[in-house]
Amino acid sequence: MKKKIVIIGGGAAGMMAAIAAARQGHNVHVLEKNEKLGKKLFITGKGRCNVTNNCDVETLLQNVISNPRFLYSAFYAFNSQDMMAFLEAEGLALKTERGNRVFPVSDKSSDVIRVLSREMDRLKVSVHLNSTAVQLLMDDQKVTGVVFEQGSKTQMMEADSVVVATGGLSYPATGSTGDGYRFAEGAGHKITPTMPSLVPLNIREPWCQALQGLSLKNVQVTLTSGKKKLYDARGEMLFTHFGVSGPLILSGSAYVLAALKLGQPVTLSIDLKPALDEQQLDARILRDFGDNKNKWFSNSLSGLLPSKMIPVVVELSGIDRKKPVNEISRGERQKLVHVLKHLSMTVESTRGYNEAIITHGGVSVREINPSTMESRKVLGLYFAGEVLDLDALTGGFNLQIAWSSGWLAGSNV
Repeated sequence: MKKKIVIIGGGAAGMMAAIAAARQGHNVHVLEKNEKLGKKLFITGKGRCNVTNNCDVETLLQNVISNPRFLYSAFYAFNSQDMMAFLEAEGLALKTERGNRVFPVSDKSSDVIRVLSREMDRLKVSVHLNSTAVQLLMDDQKVTGVVFEQGSKTQMMEADSVVVATGGLSYPATGSTGDGYRFAEGAGHKITPTMPSLVPLNIREPWCQALQGLSLKNVQVTLTSGKKKLYDARGEMLFTHFGVSGPLILSGSAYVLAALKLGQPVTLSIDLKPALDEQQLDARILRDFGDNKNKWFSNSLSGLLPSKMIPVVVELSGIDRKKPVNEISRGERQKLVHVLKHLSMTVESTRGYNEAIITHGGVSVREINPSTMESRKVLGLYFAGEVLDLDALTGGFNLQIAWSSGWLAGSNV
């Protein structure tokens, strides 16, 4: 039976829900508050759009942080291979890069949006731009439509089903301002407390800011709270004017949210030389000292560290920078080894939603049917994408959540 479907939000999840619903033969309307579709999609992957991750379903699930089991049906209904096949069938050439990250060959996110928009046009989906949903209309625990504003006019649109795909709170300039949480609460749903995730971290120690702009490759980062290890991985990171960022830090941030929320201390430790154990590093330092035996300590580390890092490491080691290297004791050397293997700092907080790739928290998935994405409380009301309490690591996994949940919602309306 042909039904009238209203989708709130024209981002990744909303566009995919619209396509899936229209392919079922329904009359589909998309309400998008911005002047164009896919505004957040446009800036993902630094404008290149990391569409998905070229991996199997089990790997997708392993990279989901919040509520992975909920996504079992969605990922098996429409996985990353399905998404890649969908885009390629629409004429978009794709490539797989390091970490199985998938991008358009053109490196243009606009090409992904164009493909989705073109398919929506072909399926005669009605897109209403500059249209802000204000309220869900309900009658006896069934959704009946949406009230929305277009310019100065308030209008009502009846619907057999409504899909809420409004996004979370990250990058609010793209329109993600938490509207979906309000709609969900109005329909009787619980909202899991939200926090920015995949986000840079604020660091307490002032010496960290002295390293602003320094990028480190192939370092080991460990995040701990008390004696509990929260995260441990090797890769790239960056020092900033407020603390730390870069791929390792963004991924690690997802694991410290619970501790920070509870006010527990979080420590970040960097192993600057993960390929060497402490004995090997000590031997390396001795060799460098031998090559620089008449130099001051501060002038003997250029073979070991970037120049910007030398004053910080010298200060943290407690060794007088003017001390000749041939006078440095074994105990002092061991202190230097410890600093290089355990460069520790205090995480005070995450940065805000303006810098967060994803929102942690959202509409509680306990109240959503994982096989259909329909509300367990209100008939005909569906949720998809970041508005739900679902988040994953970087690498295309969060977008795949949007595609899969959007596809499942649109297929079941």
